[in-house]
Amino acid sequence: MLTRSEVAALVDHTLLKPEATEAAAAAAYAEGLDLGVYAVCLSPSMLPLRAAIDALEADRRAPKVCVVAGFPSGKHHTLIKAAEARMAIEEGAHEVDMVIDVGLALAGQLDRVFSDVLTVREAIGADPVLKVIVESAALLEFGDADLLTEVCKRSVKGGATFVKTSTGFHPSGGASAEAVALMRAAVGPDVGVKASGGIRSAEAAQEMIDAGASRLGLSGSRAVLAGFPE
Repeated sequence: MLTRSEVAALVDHTLLKPEATEAAAAAAYAEGLDLGVYAVCLSPSMLPLRAAIDALEADRRAPKVCVVAGFPSGKHHTLIKAAEARMAIEEGAHEVDMVIDVGLALAGQLDRVFSDVLTVREAIGADPVLKVIVESAALLEFGDADLLTEVCKRSVKGGATFVKTSTGFHPSGGASAEAVALMRAAVGPDVGVKASGGIRSAEAAQEMIDAGASRLGLSGSRAVLAGFPE
């Protein structure tokens, strides 16, 4: 089993509740800093986040800032996703987690999924990390493993740095080891795989890592990390 600090370095500490306040976002960033996580993932309306700016200026090890785009449904016009993502980068975000339109994928319109990702990548430029949320549980429930594989490949072709399992809001469910393994096989060793949604224990987190996840999206990060040895 990995150590607590090793796992923390893979974590996106996440606060995406609709009722979250600016004060809660600042507190989440402070908690992420205390835990030593890689990034803190927030809604774009929380930017610019003064706490993050201050921390990053004072400490290069401070967590990166991640925001979502097209969240949580993915049913936004591509240009809206692109504008939302670009504004987030301009306001201090380092990473963007965008949601695909799952319906397009299920309808076999994979060229439009690719175009969606490519448009967001072009809007934010080459440097920021772009994670593409594919809602793996829904693709497996209403499609199949081949569809999940192809969506991941198209996402990488469009400019994804990572493919990500879930928003955590879809009724089909969140991350699974099965989905993570399929996604890792689809993208190979050089593209990230983020497992997110429903990971509430150290055992579940370790299972995702063992399946091929290189980043974890956690809302209960402190409790999960407490289950790993120092």
